[in-house]
Amino acid sequence: MPSGVGPVLCVVGARPNYMKMAPLLRAIKSRSDLPSAVLVHTGQHYDFELNDRLFIDLALPAPDVNLEVGSGSHALQTAEVMKRFEPVIDQYRPSCVVVVGDVNSTLACSLVASKKHVPVVHVEAGLRSFDRSMPEEINRVLTDQIASLLYTTERSAHANLAREGIVGDDRVHFVGNLMIDSLLSALPKAVSAIDVLGREGLNVEWASEKPGYAAITLHRPSNVDDAETLSSVVAILGEVAARMPVIWPIHPRTRANIEKFGLAGQMNGSRIACLPPQGYLQMVGLMRDAALVLTDSGGIQEETTALGIPCLTMRRNTERPITVDEGTNTLVGADRQHILAVVDDVICTGGKRGRIPEYWDGRAAPRIADHMAHWLASLDGVGANQ
Repeated sequence: MPSGVGPVLCVVGARPNYMKMAPLLRAIKSRSDLPSAVLVHTGQHYDFELNDRLFIDLALPAPDVNLEVGSGSHALQTAEVMKRFEPVIDQYRPSCVVVVGDVNSTLACSLVASKKHVPVVHVEAGLRSFDRSMPEEINRVLTDQIASLLYTTERSAHANLAREGIVGDDRVHFVGNLMIDSLLSALPKAVSAIDVLGREGLNVEWASEKPGYAAITLHRPSNVDDAETLSSVVAILGEVAARMPVIWPIHPRTRANIEKFGLAGQMNGSRIACLPPQGYLQMVGLMRDAALVLTDSGGIQEETTALGIPCLTMRRNTERPITVDEGTNTLVGADRQHILAVVDDVICTGGKRGRIPEYWDGRAAPRIADHMAHWLASLDGVGANQ
């Protein structure tokens, strides 16, 4: 790329962003026909287990810029990211800003870039849950409207974008899933469930016994912020644990609410191994070795589909329908009977296996980098949304 061309600002803010950005950053840096890449971390996640450790596991370089925003309400966090990101735009005068996913940082940095007439590239565009009560849905919809270039992980996203007036081969491109790039790269280094439990000083004998274990991740407010709801969730997990052992790396938000609502005693004596938050390589190993995964995470729906592991999603909807239609995912909400029926099916038959979706092949990052090189070369000073 000719000298004087501004760098590509790559923005991360929360755990799922890191897994998506790591392979893309490597792909950008590997090409001489792309500008230099500058990694900006907003600081939306700042817990060591959810932040620094993931950078290490993903071989993601230390951020060039850390905005250190921290926690707060959605409005406060979004506003603070915008306020701190604007001087970064002024300093680096980037050729474009790359955002991934649907967190507050994604929307905040897109808004700033757009108002500064810097093209926005949205990776993982077009996903929709059609549930406007989810803050992430608002972030997705607005970011896609702002973005100059939209990269999609599944073809259904194109129909979603078209309904919102976003069309054109020059703007929307199907490239595959960066999350799967990171997953496939991590598999040879993944830490086994037995090793994860052993390092926590827990009994590991049952981890390799039939019918296997269930791995749990829960963090969404709809599941963990209400005392009655969380109490019901913990009771359901206790019933799952009566059928198969449960390994539960507990998110800081969830653990705080378990303690706040006095629910820790409900898990005493059950076969629920409660762990602190785990690194990426540990979580990949826990998912890979599990008989099933029960979650409310978007990314884990994709990772379990790629791994061929049955996934029970404790939500009423998903922005990743391909994981249900083609993959291993089943939406179970908080329906006790449905959850236990699917668990019993996994024990008896092995459960839903599905197939790996198109372009989830570990090559999404090179496809994006290749297209970006041609796109940036064609811009020739054209502003955002052109």
